[in-house]
Amino acid sequence: MTEQVAVQVTDESDLDLRRAAALIREVPDFPEPGVLFRDISPMLADGAGLRAVVSALGRDCEFDVVAGVEARGFLVGAAVAQAFGTGVIGLRKPGKLPVVADRVDYELEYGRATLELPADTLRSGQRVLIVDDVLATGGTLGAACRLVRQAGAEVAAAAVVLELTALEGRDKLMGEEVRALLQA
Repeated sequence: MTEQVAVQVTDESDLDLRRAAALIREVPDFPEPGVLFRDISPMLADGAGLRAVVSALGRDCEFDVVAGVEARGFLVGAAVAQAFGTGVIGLRKPGKLPVVADRVDYELEYGRATLELPADTLRSGQRVLIVDDVLATGGTLGAACRLVRQAGAEVAAAAVVLELTALEGRDKLMGEEVRALLQA
């Protein structure tokens, strides 16, 4: 059984974001027992909700390219890149890229993972907006920031749809500009 998640919009004056927030669900024990998954699929399926999120993620940020984190960061990141006229890069799980520029191992809320950067996608000095769906423990976004820097590019900001504040992931991203549209 799923239920609506009570989230706070970081910009309460944004009525469109408030509407999008109402579309996010909590799914207990997914992907494994003890993990509470935030499902943004209904928000992505809603045109107005998706437009509100895409607009807010890229607003007031100077960036040359978007890096979307696998998997749902691809969906939102590609939409942000298209809306703001930039390119998009997919930061992938291992074994998905034919040529890898670099990789980083990191800790997740429910295990360990690896993130890989495709070769020949970032140039030195480029400003990168990293986009993902949820900020939980900070492991994934931290790995994404390290990959971007190892390529010689700059992190313009790490932007997420939903931040799970109880997991204190923002604390692991000290020195990074973290943009969370919604918090729970």
